[in-house]
Amino acid sequence: MAGAAEFVEADNAEAIITRIETKSRKIESLLKQFKHVEALKTALEGSPPKTRDERCKSANWIVVHRAIMVIKDIDGMLNALDVEYYDILMKYLYRGLSTGDRPTCDQCLKIHEKLTERAGLGCILRCLTDTVNTV
Repeated sequence: MAGAAEFVEADNAEAIITRIETKSRKIESLLKQFKHVEALKTALEGSPPKTRDERCKSANWIVVHRAIMVIKDIDGMLNALDVEYYDILMKYLYRGLSTGDRPTCDQCLKIHEKLTERAGLGCILRCLTDTVNTV
């Protein structure tokens, strides 16, 4: 299977969790300073974790979710967010929609609409067809 060697073994899951916890503390600090876009960028950096370990993916989702939920000015966020983050953000929006949680789904749909306007349908297609880098 191509790309499988890039994934971290489950033995290293604890190291990944530790990195995510560190990232989480940085994000909380940024959110307290009302630096919401910086918090989202930080949350998306290094995502998705190069592992199939669901604990790591869930821990990272919690961090990204926290950053997504505080965004009020979606257009401003997208203007400030580098295009390199669009595809990974779209993946996390779909993860958020899959939760069935009403506030999360509402926020993800708002961002999805604006992101699709900005990034086009290709962003959706890349997100849905990439079965290797799952979130």
